[in-house]
Amino acid sequence: MGQSTEELTSQIEDTRQRMASDLDTLQDRVSPSAIVERRKQAVRGGISSIKDKVMGTAQSATDSVSEGVSGTGSSVAATAQERFEGAPLAAGVVAFGAGVVLASLVPASRAEAEAAHRVVETAKEKGQPLLDEARAVGEEVVANVKESAVDSAQQIKDSAQESAHRVQDEAQSSAGTVRDRASSD
Repeated sequence: MGQSTEELTSQIEDTRQRMASDLDTLQDRVSPSAIVERRKQAVRGGISSIKDKVMGTAQSATDSVSEGVSGTGSSVAATAQERFEGAPLAAGVVAFGAGVVLASLVPASRAEAEAAHRVVETAKEKGQPLLDEARAVGEEVVANVKESAVDSAQQIKDSAQESAHRVQDEAQSSAGTVRDRASSD
């Protein structure tokens, strides 16, 4: 019939906790920052899902490789298809490698050899005038530098001779002055 005080207190406390939880949930749902955070998480999850579908996951690549190593005959082709289905970069690298191997096994045709020869000849024809022009410019620069060096050397020689004559004249003049003073004393 009647409930004890402890039971009523316990029920009131439970009701308060449920109401507090409901209020927290309600506040989280209507809070602008919480809404933005939920949207950001949803976009990140979507992008990650798309990336995994396109590129494959590391675990699926590891599983595919281990299956490919242990696979036999016809299962190798199926494993290769599974392995590269989610990894377009790896598939491109394998295709490029296969193309290089096949190209190295097939000898060059006569038409390819002639085309390569024409390319070399054209490069020589077009490059020779440029080479000749560069050689002429180089020779001209050397001639200009040589002429400039000869002119500079001649100027230095002339300047040194003038200085030597000047020093000699001053020495003779000073010697004459010293003699004249010595004879007058």
